[in-house]
Amino acid sequence: MILLLTSLFASLVVCGLLIRYRDWHLRFTGDHDLDGPQKFHEEVTPRIGGLGIAAGLITAIVVGSLTNPPLANSLALMMLAALPVFTFGIAEDLTKRIGVKVRLMAAFISGALFLFLFDIASIRLDIPIVDSLMAYPAVAIFFLAFAIAGLSNAYNIIDGFNGLASMVGIIAATAILYVALKVQDPLVIGLAFITIGSIAGFFLWNYPKGLIFLGDGGAYLIGLLIAIASILLVVRHPSVSPWFALMVNAYPIFETLFTIWRRAVHQGRNPGLPDGAHFHSLIYRRVMRWVYHDGKPHQYLRNAKTSPYLWILSSLGAIPAMLWWDSTSLLMISAAVFIVFYVYAYRTIVTFKTPAVISNRPPPK
Repeated sequence: MILLLTSLFASLVVCGLLIRYRDWHLRFTGDHDLDGPQKFHEEVTPRIGGLGIAAGLITAIVVGSLTNPPLANSLALMMLAALPVFTFGIAEDLTKRIGVKVRLMAAFISGALFLFLFDIASIRLDIPIVDSLMAYPAVAIFFLAFAIAGLSNAYNIIDGFNGLASMVGIIAATAILYVALKVQDPLVIGLAFITIGSIAGFFLWNYPKGLIFLGDGGAYLIGLLIAIASILLVVRHPSVSPWFALMVNAYPIFETLFTIWRRAVHQGRNPGLPDGAHFHSLIYRRVMRWVYHDGKPHQYLRNAKTSPYLWILSSLGAIPAMLWWDSTSLLMISAAVFIVFYVYAYRTIVTFKTPAVISNRPPPK
């Protein structure tokens, strides 16, 4: 709990200072693009919330070194592994010139560095044919580094509205914490606590008013931490199903895969180009379109009311992961159900058939 409170307090204070003195740095740190397909804010806002999250993590590790040096040393190695992707993410936040391929490569390097530092060279997926391939260290290391990079990017993809990616990260970290307590893994418990605390300190400033944004640095860092914690649980504890790692991150993972399919296959476009057809974008534009204030469309309220829908969607993956963390068969079924529900929900919204129970449309007079 000391790690949780320390990380939360440090993140809260640093983010607060960044907001308080925004006039000093907004010229460099502000998100000045208000018209892009994935832009849903009305004023220039600093997008370096990742600095607050990093400050929370580092402060907790320093405090932890006074009470539990072995744990703090291991957590420090994780922060060292995160340095490449966090650095390039922050660089993109400041310059807007770091391409997605460069950031993905940085995430891949961070993943490979983590695997090297923690001597991880194998993984199981509980699929016989695939597991036979994963028996080769080179294959397993490439797969894991690619998966870490993919999840880091997935959190960046879903970072579209106030509190969205940060709360999804808290939900995933909470599920990981629950299982880590079940199997009594102090390293993952410590990582989950400081991850939750650091994100929560940022979240309190970001939601609902969006006083500071996560930015690429923050989104990639959260994704990396969740990926690392998920992998550690599976690798270190045979009782934990590898499908737990999938289900606890079901929403960002499937959102990414579905986006790639939608852009590359369905639309024949470059999957790396931004668009406004993400699930969260559709909810904002078609479910929240009826949110008015004083007779006018209210962008702030629409933004704030969009994220809870996706928090629920994320929980539909995290809850089965917590319930059946040791059962591959049940988690496979849960994954199939999640995918069917996601596609059904997406299709109903995109075809203007949103169920009345979730629609904000006022009743006809």
